[in-house]
Amino acid sequence: MRAHLRSPIVAAIALLSATGVSMAGEEIPFESVVSPGPNRADEPLAAEFSMQKAVRFLDSAALTWQKQRKCFACHSNYAFLLARPATTHEVAAHRQIRKAAEHLAGHPRKTRYQATEAVMIASVLAQNDAATTGRLHPVTRRALDRMWEHQRDDGGWRWLDDNKPPSEIEEHYGVTMAAIGVGMAPDGYCKTAAAKKGLEKIRQYLRNNRPANMHNRAMEMLASVHVDGLLSKSEREKVIDSLFALQKPGGGWNLATLGRNWTRVDGTLQDGKTSDGYGTGFVIYALRTAGVPAGDPRIRKGVRWLKTHQRASGRWFTRSMEKDSRHYITHSGTAYAILALAACGEAASMRAKRRGPHEGAAPEPR
Repeated sequence: MRAHLRSPIVAAIALLSATGVSMAGEEIPFESVVSPGPNRADEPLAAEFSMQKAVRFLDSAALTWQKQRKCFACHSNYAFLLARPATTHEVAAHRQIRKAAEHLAGHPRKTRYQATEAVMIASVLAQNDAATTGRLHPVTRRALDRMWEHQRDDGGWRWLDDNKPPSEIEEHYGVTMAAIGVGMAPDGYCKTAAAKKGLEKIRQYLRNNRPANMHNRAMEMLASVHVDGLLSKSEREKVIDSLFALQKPGGGWNLATLGRNWTRVDGTLQDGKTSDGYGTGFVIYALRTAGVPAGDPRIRKGVRWLKTHQRASGRWFTRSMEKDSRHYITHSGTAYAILALAACGEAASMRAKRRGPHEGAAPEPR
């Protein structure tokens, strides 16, 4: 999503002594950031798991995108703002990307995807607020209020469809992103008149437009954790069972199997057999957010897959659902891998930071 992206656990985790894009523990200025290099299926696996390398890759990918493209994208800087607080947000990289996001929120652009951008920037800023300060930033509040101006009467938003799954293809994704952001927004934003009216339209939309695939079902489940009236307990349990049913024998998950209706523009077939970073990270994160215990043997098996399939650069590779070129989905796949591992206690020096009450908030994952 060019200048447009998926919710951190209810904690901010102090993990690394290194900050930002670092070398020898020192931050590198934004102007001097070095690209992490292309996303390659044949990149060697890391000799051992390193959360520090994972975070360094996340920083580098987001800062490089911001520097070279000067815009926001679901796979890079939006995903960065969701995942970076799972380690620590008190770093230059986070300040840089957050500042750019606030500028975008304060200067909305008139483009063909302005409704998409309105939802993404509002939702991601709200989730970032919840994971960092625990307070709703004034810019975020204005972005959330502006988001409702683009909502249709049926509860949906006109969504960017560039056939780039999972974020730039189906407006169902946008509706659930909006719900997650509003549900997680601090300071009781979901209780405001505008939010109540908008959420009721979202409930109507989701009743009338059922998910077309498992990725959408998982997004709806994530939204239901934070917003009442979206899924019942039994419906959420069915989604959990369906996600576990897609787990590969080796412990991972595959993104293509979450979107059975996605087709590639280059005419090649989706690879539904190989576990990948996005599929595994996203599913584990969704299951943990829904309350599945970190000690569940199936979750532990997934964590083992993540810790043994990190690449040498720190990333987790995911093949593009659109075409074989730059595989930018690897960036958001790495973000979800970090979120998943943090949600499962695979990060050092964790410190829980409870957020304020949100509509329909579920208990903190066990």
